[in-house]
Amino acid sequence: MNRLADETSPYLLQHASNPVDWYPWGDDAFARARQEDKPILLSVGYAACHWCHVMEHESFEDSETAALMNERFVSVKVDREERPDVDGLYMEAVLALAGHGGWPMTVFLTPDGRPFWGGTYFPPEPRHGLPSFRQVLTALADAYRDRRSELDLQAATLTDAIREAARLAPSGDPLTTGLLTGAVSTLRRAFDAEHGGFGGAPKFPPAPTLEFLLRRAHAGDDTALAMARTTLDRMAAGGMYDLVGGGFHRYSVDAVWLVPHFEKMLYDNALLASAYIHAFVVTGEERYREVAEGTLDYLLRELLLDEGGFASAQDADTDGVEGTTYTWTTEEVESVLGEPHPEWLLPFEHGRSILRGELPAADREKLLAARAGRPQPERDDKALAAWNGLALAALAEAGRRLDRADYLDAARRLADFLLGPLSDERGRLYRTRRAGVSKIDGYLEDYAAVAVGLHALYDATGERRFIDEARRLALLAVELFADDDRGGFFLAPADGDGLVARRKELDDNPTPSGNSLLAYELLRLARLWGDDELVGQATGVFRLAHSLLERAPVAVGFLLCALDLHFSTPREVALVGESEELRRAVLAGFEPNTVYAFADGPDDGIPLLSGKDLVDGQPAVYVCERFACRAPVTNAADL
Repeated sequence: MNRLADETSPYLLQHASNPVDWYPWGDDAFARARQEDKPILLSVGYAACHWCHVMEHESFEDSETAALMNERFVSVKVDREERPDVDGLYMEAVLALAGHGGWPMTVFLTPDGRPFWGGTYFPPEPRHGLPSFRQVLTALADAYRDRRSELDLQAATLTDAIREAARLAPSGDPLTTGLLTGAVSTLRRAFDAEHGGFGGAPKFPPAPTLEFLLRRAHAGDDTALAMARTTLDRMAAGGMYDLVGGGFHRYSVDAVWLVPHFEKMLYDNALLASAYIHAFVVTGEERYREVAEGTLDYLLRELLLDEGGFASAQDADTDGVEGTTYTWTTEEVESVLGEPHPEWLLPFEHGRSILRGELPAADREKLLAARAGRPQPERDDKALAAWNGLALAALAEAGRRLDRADYLDAARRLADFLLGPLSDERGRLYRTRRAGVSKIDGYLEDYAAVAVGLHALYDATGERRFIDEARRLALLAVELFADDDRGGFFLAPADGDGLVARRKELDDNPTPSGNSLLAYELLRLARLWGDDELVGQATGVFRLAHSLLERAPVAVGFLLCALDLHFSTPREVALVGESEELRRAVLAGFEPNTVYAFADGPDDGIPLLSGKDLVDGQPAVYVCERFACRAPVTNAADL
């Protein structure tokens, strides 16, 4: 066993028995590199990553390769999900060097942490134009010994470029609604009208972009609605979507959403559940509700942890082979259902097929019961704050919109988990928790996503503690991450690990960026508290991302949602008193740019509620724009 045996990350523990003398990320590794004057070999991946497993089996379990690594490098293994700051920093370097990125990621660093060369997967023998991993190791170790000045120059150049990118200046161009209409036009040009989604294979589920399109549809844009519906329908047809057990796999290797990489991620399913809920509300079509419920039921069945949080992912592989749990033969289907149903089966690999079609509910239940008896993929059972915040938002909204008390119960437990075991004595968030251990200070996305989730739970329940905690975490995020000089927010706090560059992230890769999530939440809180300073903080994010909003809207879908909120007429709704009928009427429909406040009587804690009371002893609703309110309503029909 190597040093990774003391870690909690399932990904790191997968490598604990490698003959490689792995270090976790930390001072010990860099101290040894400086002392022995060796380069750092940084390997980054995650537990559900198929090609990470392949490279481990081919190279890291190979004694000859491990001996070379141990002799000439200090090797560091990082779980990208635990350390998005490390992953994002060195991914920028790999993208600059290789023109593409992915996982496993392999980066070579000087002992002070500056990158000088990198790539992704390397095979054990040369093939497809790639050198073998051992060739890479030998060449770079020799270069570090014999051509140090060249590598130092390369490292300095790369590091300076990454630092400069972090110093992005805000745009002086005006923020206008033309950014929203222009984004729809740009998305239309990239749209696959036949299969949905944007661009060709591989295809990743564009949940934040779908949310933006549904907002534009709500504003009357039929083109936006057509793009959203086509994509939602094609993704849910089977393959990418698990027709038997619910939930979405990570991405499709083809353009038709049929053959996925089979890992299932918490964040995809949380984001897509929300998108299908909103599609159901916008269109009234039951099939979207069914997909949303199937996805959330999957989360509760497969990813729920004992403490109330959710696990991060399920693996792509079962017993070393990808997709075997989820695929079928005609004989297997016939043995379960009594009929082979070849019309549902589309070829995959190794004589197995993927299910696609209209499966009756009774048949799905039988197939799921049979599938449960098979070997199952491994589960990455660490809980990440940000991804659980996204799940909280989905469960809370689905609970109230779909009348699912079990979803609301799960959401309350999840909120208690995030504010309890996943928080420290100062009220700050941890990034991750597993096996009873919480660690790593939270990043921007953790604070922002949890605040968004708590706000959604407040809307669903009216319980004051949830909005107070959402506001506390959002304001704490401003304190910890804000760039007072150029606007926007850094990924890591100023008192973090002291990486060679402090970065900002603005794009949805693969989740909404912390900047997008926090800008959105700050705008909503600003409308409840009448706080223009929070509006200014959000606007700073829009100015930083101005060029992205114009040229790459598919990469900033959630930021476009926040911008849509920014440009909307501020509408506030206050419900005073307990009335389930009024609550249902207030929250019905798709009103993504309305904010809500709830109280039993006048409440000066939230300015929107100040001075608002029962009317003749009856619960009342106050509908306001910019805090100017119409006459209160006590009858739901009058709303």
